[in-house]
Amino acid sequence: MRAQFVLSEISVGLRRNLTMTFAVIVSVALSLALAGGSLLAREQVSTMKGYWYDKVQVSIYLCNKNDATSDPNCDKGAVTAQQKREIKSDLKKLEVVEKVYHESADEAYNRYKKDFKESPLADSLTPDQMQESYRVKLKDPTKYRVLQTAFSGRQGVQEVQDQRGLLDPLFNLLNGMNIAALCVMTLMLVVALLLIVNTVRVSAFSRRRETGIMRLVGASSFYIQMPFILEAAIAGLIGAGFACVLLILGKYFLINNWLQERISLINFVGWDALIKVLPLIIAVGVLMPAAAAFITLRKYLKV
Repeated sequence: MRAQFVLSEISVGLRRNLTMTFAVIVSVALSLALAGGSLLAREQVSTMKGYWYDKVQVSIYLCNKNDATSDPNCDKGAVTAQQKREIKSDLKKLEVVEKVYHESADEAYNRYKKDFKESPLADSLTPDQMQESYRVKLKDPTKYRVLQTAFSGRQGVQEVQDQRGLLDPLFNLLNGMNIAALCVMTLMLVVALLLIVNTVRVSAFSRRRETGIMRLVGASSFYIQMPFILEAAIAGLIGAGFACVLLILGKYFLINNWLQERISLINFVGWDALIKVLPLIIAVGVLMPAAAAFITLRKYLKV
């Protein structure tokens, strides 16, 4: 009997405040979809960092004869054979170094011609204008400073360049977009909470006669509050369900069937990452409105 009464009160409450309940569902769905998207975006950025940072190298560019007059780091002239042997030997002694590759000027020239064949400079360059270099793969890419300290300013070394610096602007942009999404998500959650609070207040006011009678016959506060809390929880659950559907559709159509076909260099997050997020979305969708309703009722359900 009690369960039947609570269910009937929930049905009445949802019908009376249909427009506001719909607004709550939409705002909860959008805010939680943004929340799930932000979590997946963070996972994507972490995956990309791990993938690309593991592949980048530190390049130690050696002085050539053209640098002697144009670069103050090479004022002693082009690198000598003895200096090259010493640099390679010292590199292999460092514990942070995993592997050392030597690229000659001819190899650098051929690689440039292949990678930048459309460049107007490609036809005017000659092999002697290119720089020899040591490409160093580190066991831990974050230990770049060890190489920079050891070889910057050394005779025969023109520059020590960490390729991570080329990727950092991209990751900074992605992190900025993620922060922007989190700000929008926070705003939407605030809107959803305000709508929930207002919906509960209107529902409690419209049923103040029924709740007054229930109080007079000895019903407990929790029993009186239960229909209102469940109404908010059901609206939140429906909103969370829509948010999950939006995330699944976004993963399937936007990522799997559009981005992956056009950007093959990025290893996008898989379905496993999405499946981990969905239970959290549903839990927040149910608990957040229920908690907001409970707190609101403590203040406004005074009969």
